[in-house]
Amino acid sequence: METQLLHRGRLIDHIQLVVADLKASRAFYEAVFDVLKMPIGGEAEDYFWVDELFVSSKDSQAATGELTGRHHLAFQAADRAMVDAFYAAGLAAGGTDHGAPGERPYHPGYYAAFLLDPDGNNIEAVYHGAHERSAPSVEIRF
Repeated sequence: METQLLHRGRLIDHIQLVVADLKASRAFYEAVFDVLKMPIGGEAEDYFWVDELFVSSKDSQAATGELTGRHHLAFQAADRAMVDAFYAAGLAAGGTDHGAPGERPYHPGYYAAFLLDPDGNNIEAVYHGAHERSAPSVEIRF
């Protein structure tokens, strides 16, 4: 068996969204993750994944035949321009406006944009202002 290497964040191991139209979701997420510089990690007939996010059809073996419902997912952006580009790419790929790019009152420097994906999930890109990452990721080898 080939050695596998996974990178995981510091809090969330993974998230799965079960969607009604996998093709429409793939177009949306591929567009916004391209802007966020996160490549598609892999795919199969009934799912694909990007980093810790798995998106599958309701017929996928990983799903239980039910859509997951509506969720809010926020992804880190490197700067304000990346938030702006995320918003434009998501709209062009079938997303719906849910909050144009701009500062939010959550804390000083919080700059974000919100889109609804094809299933109505609230997808955000956020730049928290100048910062330094404490760790890039957790590596898991098996």
